[in-house]
Amino acid sequence: MSSENYPASTINDQYSLTNETPGFRFNEKHLSQISALQQLINLGYQYLMPEQALAERGGRTNNVLLEGILRGQLKKMNRIRYKGGEYLFSEENIQTALQRIKHVPYDGLQKTNEAIYDLLTLGTALKQTIEGDSKSFTLNYIDWKRTENNVFHVTAEFPVERARSTETVRPDIVLFVNGIPLAVIECKSPRIEVERATTIFPSCSPMFSW
Repeated sequence: MSSENYPASTINDQYSLTNETPGFRFNEKHLSQISALQQLINLGYQYLMPEQALAERGGRTNNVLLEGILRGQLKKMNRIRYKGGEYLFSEENIQTALQRIKHVPYDGLQKTNEAIYDLLTLGTALKQTIEGDSKSFTLNYIDWKRTENNVFHVTAEFPVERARSTETVRPDIVLFVNGIPLAVIECKSPRIEVERATTIFPSCSPMFSW
């Protein structure tokens, strides 16, 4: 599924931040949220409307990956170089790589973080037969050497289903690299004291256990 770069005016329209809007109460938190989104767009992030982000997740709030974007990037960035030739990873291996990062088992906060960190920084080894030879080749989720090969997205009000529950939490802003959530920003009113502005997310997907 393709994504578009939405201008700041679209973000303002989404929240309809006017005092004349019926039933709308002026909310300073939304001002900080819109300002942050505009700044991220200026830095090169592509804005996804919440419904677009949910569609990229297959409509499932327990899935935090933008799978359509991630799948496309895995195909685009990765090549097998062997005996002077260049080959694509098989569709089966692309799917295997996606599933490995999607279903990282939760094994406590530290070990889960380590497992995700290793996948993101080192990639994953996949067996594939090239010219009759079956060998392991590394597939990367992020191109750390050529940042221009990665894609950067941002979305707002990102519902995530809690573990073993149908309830959801809703981070204000989530940043993605190649469809993988790497940062969460919580927006607060400037009237709230720093000591009271901390948000603690309950247990969700392992990808949100950082």
